[in-house]
Amino acid sequence: MRAELAVYFIAGTQDIVRGTLPGVLEEALKAGITCFQYREKGAGSLQTTSERKEMALKCQQLCAKYQVPFIINDDVALALEIGADGIHVGQNDEEIRQVIASCAGKMKIGLSVHSVSEAEEAERLGSVDYIGVGPIFPTISKADAEPVSGTAILEEIRRAGIKLPIVGIGGINETNSAEVLTAGADGVSVISAITRSEDCQSVIKQLKNPGSPS
Repeated sequence: MRAELAVYFIAGTQDIVRGTLPGVLEEALKAGITCFQYREKGAGSLQTTSERKEMALKCQQLCAKYQVPFIINDDVALALEIGADGIHVGQNDEEIRQVIASCAGKMKIGLSVHSVSEAEEAERLGSVDYIGVGPIFPTISKADAEPVSGTAILEEIRRAGIKLPIVGIGGINETNSAEVLTAGADGVSVISAITRSEDCQSVIKQLKNPGSPS
């Protein structure tokens, strides 16, 4: 699980500024992302169930081709219907215990947390496979994001003895990913660092090996 979180790419159609989501995803897969979360939310996102399912299947097929886990954000019914590798939910999404009841043993479960107490609760639940911690830095990808926590929250969670794998979330790119990993994250999640890049391969190389030349 920790290795799969190394470069965790999140995107939906609303995030794409050039080309198509499947096109950008395949480019990122070729460049070495280790996990993909399909997150269709906000202005510009697909609105109908059929459209979302069609796009999810295209992305799932690409992830299977490159043997990279395919995670769906916040849509338990869709994740179960198409047999996704995982589901990721936030504190304000579908109640986590309901998600666990539906999905535990069938797919990986990821949960967003914003404090030590939420991380401790995630660990107590027993069926959460990893936690997304943040937002670490300011982000343009989520209008309703929680207040920025900085890397200190990662250090606090690790000092509290949390053993769950952690992926840092929020405003992370190739210039600050090293800070996130040093503070205690097992991997970094990115959206615009990839979707807005003109050199996806260079960005992902630096995310996987912070400090390496582009």
